[in-house]
Amino acid sequence: MKVLYNFFHSEISGGVILLLAAVAAMLIANSAFEPLYHGFLNQTLTVGFTSTEGIATLGFQKPLILWINDLLMAVFFLFAGLEIKRELKVGALSNFRSAMLPLIAAVCGMLVPALIYLFFNRAFPEFHHGWAIPSATDIAFAVGVLALASKRLPGSIKVLLLAIAVMDDLGAILIIAFFYSGSIGTGALAVAGLAALGLFILNRMNVVHYGPYFLIGFILWAALLKAGIHPTIGGVILGFAIPMMDEDHTYSPLEALEHMIQPWVVFAILPIFAFANAGVSLAGMGWGDVLHPVTLGIAAGLFIGKQIGIFGSLYLAIKSPWFLMPPGARWSHLYGISLLCGIGFTMALFIGGLAFA
Repeated sequence: MKVLYNFFHSEISGGVILLLAAVAAMLIANSAFEPLYHGFLNQTLTVGFTSTEGIATLGFQKPLILWINDLLMAVFFLFAGLEIKRELKVGALSNFRSAMLPLIAAVCGMLVPALIYLFFNRAFPEFHHGWAIPSATDIAFAVGVLALASKRLPGSIKVLLLAIAVMDDLGAILIIAFFYSGSIGTGALAVAGLAALGLFILNRMNVVHYGPYFLIGFILWAALLKAGIHPTIGGVILGFAIPMMDEDHTYSPLEALEHMIQPWVVFAILPIFAFANAGVSLAGMGWGDVLHPVTLGIAAGLFIGKQIGIFGSLYLAIKSPWFLMPPGARWSHLYGISLLCGIGFTMALFIGGLAFA
């Protein structure tokens, strides 16, 4: 029991389970069970309010894999929103100077991979829509790998990696909102706007009970889905609406909710997402596929682009008179961070699924 307790409370465990889920999906998708795997994920599920005429206008009919990507991942984005808000309020991003260094690194770490992807696909405009795939960092894998060497690294390196990853997540969220949403339905968008306003009012009234937030958050999610905007954005909005502290400053609803849903996100939602999305069949794949401009653009963007964007921007910023080297850190540590940020899995798969059918 102690071994299990230590495993589930280790920073490495989330990355291990995520990796096992991805490997399992790949093995099944390339075995005799492949028809069952894809048949299960593509079976249609209907969720909605029923009436005597059947499913009402608030009903949704989607394949299981889309329920995973639209609904379960909204909970992941809720967790990301809580994490980003906490870091902005009391964490590594809570003051302008401390936030600027990871912000510069995150922006350059997203921009350079995107440019490298577009370079490889410059002659193929039909593939340009995938430019954001190599921009995203997988925070679970990156932190898990860093934890393997954490005893030999200064704490400032972990804080910097987390700050860059949080900024990266925020950037990916904005990219999804602005570049990977469908045609906009104005009526549903108006409902989403009213729901977001309701969350803002609850926050300003400092309501600390989660019930009203979750109810309005679900309305926001459904309205965004109907409006053609990717509904996971609703999770981020809901996360930002949760109050940081109660009126007596003795209890943090935000941190309590973050701790409540973290095990579900790390040990259930992300592995389920990985299992549902990583099952790519390699049947018939040859060197032409490996050397395809999309494949090369993503690989080069993540491996080379992240190093150039993140390490290059950190180097130039720290060499300037405005920023200092993180306490106890060395250039090799910063280069290691840039390598870890090249691990693109969860968010890269997610954006890939939005960019290409």
